[in-house]
Amino acid sequence: MNRTVAIVGRPNVGKSRLFNRLARKRISIVHDQPGVTRDVISAEIADGLYTLLDTGGIGYRGKDTPAALTAASEEQVNFAIETAALILFVIDGLEGLTSLDEKIAAMLRRSKRPVRLVINKADFDDDKIQLAEAYRLGLGEPLRVSAEHGRGESELRDAILAVLGTAPDPDRGRDAAAALGVCFIGRPNVGKSSLSNRLLQSDRLIVSEVPGTTRDAVELPFEFKGRNGKLYPFRLIDTAGIKAATKLASPIEYFSRLRSLDAIKNTDVVFLVLDAMDGVTQQDKAIAGEAVKEHKPIVVVVNKWDLVKAAFLRQGGFAPYKSERDYREKYEHALFERLYFTPGSPVIFVSAVSGYEVDRMLNAAVKLNRQLDLKLPTAKLNAVLGYLTERTPPPAVGGRRFRIYYATQTGTRPFRIKLFCNREEKLTEQYRRYLEAGLVREFDLAGCPIYFDLVGKEKHEPGTPYSGKAARAEAHAPKWKASESADDKFSHETLED
Repeated sequence: MNRTVAIVGRPNVGKSRLFNRLARKRISIVHDQPGVTRDVISAEIADGLYTLLDTGGIGYRGKDTPAALTAASEEQVNFAIETAALILFVIDGLEGLTSLDEKIAAMLRRSKRPVRLVINKADFDDDKIQLAEAYRLGLGEPLRVSAEHGRGESELRDAILAVLGTAPDPDRGRDAAAALGVCFIGRPNVGKSSLSNRLLQSDRLIVSEVPGTTRDAVELPFEFKGRNGKLYPFRLIDTAGIKAATKLASPIEYFSRLRSLDAIKNTDVVFLVLDAMDGVTQQDKAIAGEAVKEHKPIVVVVNKWDLVKAAFLRQGGFAPYKSERDYREKYEHALFERLYFTPGSPVIFVSAVSGYEVDRMLNAAVKLNRQLDLKLPTAKLNAVLGYLTERTPPPAVGGRRFRIYYATQTGTRPFRIKLFCNREEKLTEQYRRYLEAGLVREFDLAGCPIYFDLVGKEKHEPGTPYSGKAARAEAHAPKWKASESADDKFSHETLED
């Protein structure tokens, strides 16, 4: 059963503010500048009670927005109207009725969809709200609300359920919760929206060569058939291109950046999209660092690979490389020299235009998501860490080396490893990355984040006994045997029983 509600209207009547009010989240960007919303933004209301859509302003003709973007935005509005079970037509109660409002009302009457007229900005006495004009639209009894202050919110919610009914599909909320959340992040114009449309198999998102086309973080559900024939539910988030904080030119760009960073926090697997022709830029590193900071698993997606192949073919082959595969390996090696803090992340070479290898992104996400729930055996975990510290001892810091007494896994998503040690401050960032990379390799956790929770010994005066968890861990710590060789092959016999 269709339970979709679309909010439509001309620019700057408060559609996005009303959307955020009903969603009870700051999802859509709210700004006095008209034409901010371009794509259709969606949110599940009250655990799947219904899906709410926010749309761009109909009839916007801004000088700062190319005509192609305006047309694409209105196509998105038409999509929302065609798929909605109920339309909330919002007008500005303080400005009164305009000719554009009347044109939109005529269009909605022709659509034959259920429509409720909503008079927004009803913050003042009723004599300032032009109710008589609203009745002329022929859309029935208007609902007066204030999206900013919440006036009329409960009446509007009741009116929505009066049309949709109060008995939704009980599986809607559970399906949304079970969906695997994936998020595209990257610089402007690397192809995030194009890749999203390719996965959705529709032109659901506006794609343009104009940088900054996407402004909000757009969340969309879809299903993917895996290699085993099973359908996997996904929750896809396409984000605005993340600019450096020092290069933000307007409040809209600032809020777009915040929405993108929030999307990283609310997703399960991050797709870091790179432009194959540009390689890894300094801004790409900074964006990857945001995902690492949130301890999110990362799949590196190198988009526009078709352009790279075409460039080589124009010169007759992949010389001086042996083959395309040889070039990919060299490219991947150079990539990780720049993204050294994402050890083992899967690298997928794709083309959003042709669809080349796009399915591999989702297969990688499914595999990563499955790995995130693994339980690492405590004995093997301690054995691996013992081998790593023996093979490459920690550097001396202030005359003393970092020492691990005992380790145990305390959580997943990300993998949380509690390390009982001598001094937390002795673990350098470089050696931390070395230990993480070693665990990723030995436990086959490619792309999975690892977080070390350090528990050091309590500081005490020389010659006096100390107590605490680290002290008890040291007393019962296993004794490491000396390795017979320093090769990279790990031996399970390095831990004494």
